[in-house]
Amino acid sequence: TVGLRLNKRPPNITLTKKATGGVKFNATVPLTKLGDDPEKTVLQILKEFKLHNAEVLFREDCSTDELIDVINGNRKYVRCLYVYNKIDMIPLEDVETLARQPDSIVISVRQKLNLDYLLARMWDAMGLVRVYCKRRGCPPDLDEPVVLSAQRHGITVEAATQRISKELLVIFNYAEVWGTSAKHSPQRVGLQHKLHDEDVFQIVAQTNQQQKQDKGYSQRVQNYNAEIARKRRTRTKEGKKKRS
Repeated sequence: TVGLRLNKRPPNITLTKKATGGVKFNATVPLTKLGDDPEKTVLQILKEFKLHNAEVLFREDCSTDELIDVINGNRKYVRCLYVYNKIDMIPLEDVETLARQPDSIVISVRQKLNLDYLLARMWDAMGLVRVYCKRRGCPPDLDEPVVLSAQRHGITVEAATQRISKELLVIFNYAEVWGTSAKHSPQRVGLQHKLHDEDVFQIVAQTNQQQKQDKGYSQRVQNYNAEIARKRRTRTKEGKKKRS
């Protein structure tokens, strides 16, 4: 797994490259994994990578390998589950040993054992959240949830709105949320509100008067009119081709 770090999070180290000024080292916590003189160890590692001007700040106790990962800047931190199939064909003692290992799940596809737990662990490992959108005066659509990921675009109202429509994000006014993320139901929230699993949200767009007061309103109107004109020209050309 070159370039991948399984079931690890990025080290809390800030490395800022500079043009001049030498190396400035600082740490907010005791460093126990970098030898007797952590600063000297860091300076030697930076020298090997030809970094002679930089600011380094440790906010947690990290090792030399983690510092090198930050310097390289090309590591991917990925959640991983180890799934062991065919547990119906091995002794129970071996099944218990495998099941107690970190990030491990034992299943049997043939006997359909533990598959629901596997799906739940996969859902949790990927940081997925299901939220449901509703229109004003209508019940929520529980058949087609909006699936968000904490590891990709986030689980905020902004991410959910963008999944529905980028145009709706431009005229977003506020949202009303029902569920465990709301202090009261419904709660009026903004774009940065973080949604919980199975929350229900309703997007309220800006009024026409509010849109007209926006700086980009005139440009959006011009773009919309230009798009309508383009579609009309396309339909006209297609109609002429059919008649000919």
